[in-house]
Amino acid sequence: MNRNDVTEKIIATKVSKGLKWEDVAKKVGLSKEWVTAGCLGQMTFDAKQAKILGKIFGLSVEEQKWLQVVPYKGSLPTPVPTDPLIYRWYEIVSVYGSTIKELIHEEFGDGIMSAIDFSMDIVRQPDPKGDRVNVVLSGKFLPYKQY
Repeated sequence: MNRNDVTEKIIATKVSKGLKWEDVAKKVGLSKEWVTAGCLGQMTFDAKQAKILGKIFGLSVEEQKWLQVVPYKGSLPTPVPTDPLIYRWYEIVSVYGSTIKELIHEEFGDGIMSAIDFSMDIVRQPDPKGDRVNVVLSGKFLPYKQY
């Protein structure tokens, strides 16, 4: 057994029970974005959170322990994503990445946006021409240290 096996079980159980990530997140006490990332194998849960997820998804004690192991993050199966939705993000960064970088550097200086001290919010934005996906990414600015 490994973390991927636990992730597959979580996804299968979510589908079979008709669960929503937002409902799971409320029971865990964290955002739907963070809990979803964790359940998909990208974040680490503590023992209490793993136990709650164990009850929701019918996980054994051993499977709950895998939720507490620090994962290998950013592990997409291919260098260029093939899933259409994930590929759109790749395309957005390919087209607008240099613009995002330039504007962040102009506003903040030389540094990066943290993906550790970070939050995101994904909501549906009603629109008469078709609902829109509203994604807000908020990361602490980390200036490069001079030494």
